Amino acid sequence: MKTLQIANIRPARPEDFRQVAPLIVQAMEDLACTFTNTNAPEKSYPLFEHFFQKKANQYSFEHTLVYEENDEIMGSITFYDGKLLPQYRAPFLQHIAEKYKVTDLVIDDETNPGEVYIDTLSVAPQQQGKGIGKKLLAAAIQQAKTEGHEKIGLLVDFKNPNAKKLYVGLGFESIGTKKLGSNVYEHLQREL
Repeated sequence: MKTLQIANIRPARPEDFRQVAPLIVQAMEDLACTFTNTNAPEKSYPLFEHFFQKKANQYSFEHTLVYEENDEIMGSITFYDGKLLPQYRAPFLQHIAEKYKVTDLVIDDETNPGEVYIDTLSVAPQQQGKGIGKKLLAAAIQQAKTEGHEKIGLLVDFKNPNAKKLYVGLGFESIGTKKLGSNVYEHLQREL
């Protein structure tokens, strides 16, 4: 993953897994628990630690930028070319079916071909309100532009109006809904 350097933002490394997995789970909320057949989000950490350290999947370090100060990762954003979702998702779905016995999952394609998809964006609770999420989004948008993509999109929980307000303020518009697990999310997209 090539990225333009923005202060405090860098490409993730496999060894960041312990700091990034909780951020991924925080971004996914109930869905992470659905994937691991649990009600306790922290029990989902090992699943995302595992996949974060591997290449060629939707939660890989190779698709992630982190915001770091004083060796502490305060936020992360994971994004990739939407047309690659089926191949990135396949090993993940196979793993959760085998390890967690999650086989009856109803999950729409989260993204569309022709769109860079922001899978997760998360800022540590004690660091929220400092503009870190906005900086991570700007870095992802800039990287997608540099790579020649025309659109970038994400899903937002209807129960999270503050997140939607941030995205709309950055030029994202609603283009529909997607069902993931038992929840329906709003699909937002913007031109690059």
